[in-house]
Amino acid sequence: MIDRLEKEVDMLERHLQVLRMVIENEPIGIVKMSNETGYPHHKVRYSLRVLEEENLIEPSSQGAITTEQTSEFVGDLDEKIDHIIEKLDDMKIEDVAEIEN
Repeated sequence: MIDRLEKEVDMLERHLQVLRMVIENEPIGIVKMSNETGYPHHKVRYSLRVLEEENLIEPSSQGAITTEQTSEFVGDLDEKIDHIIEKLDDMKIEDVAEIEN
């Protein structure tokens, strides 16, 4: 049950790392991103496709670049992550008496 969530978080972390690289180095290509992150080309390519579908980046002849939506997304990101963390904290099962079998 938790394994899927963990995999999704790992994938989100990769997508955000790729987005950060585009923001800091635009335009930037797949090979450079793969070399700098250590992610295989196919995983970088997938992250770029997801980010493009979300209109956060777009392709150019020199590599990926940001869009007009990128800064708004980044501005809201910390608050959204904090909200998710609060939800996850509320899901914890703490101080429960030992479960009897």
